[in-house]
Amino acid sequence: MNLLAQFVKNESGATAIEYGLIASLISVVIISGASALGTSLQATFSGLAGSMKKPT
Repeated sequence: MNLLAQFVKNESGATAIEYGLIASLISVVIISGASALGTSLQATFSGLAGSMKKPT
């Protein structure tokens, strides 16, 4: 019975799950931000390359 009571009171697994969820949320934010930044940079450099083309 004492072992069962200790198991019920143990919250380390719940804490680990919470940290995992926080880490995954931060990962999603970083990935989406990097994707948006990459798209913006691609448009900027494409415009720059188009303006630098040699006239024929």
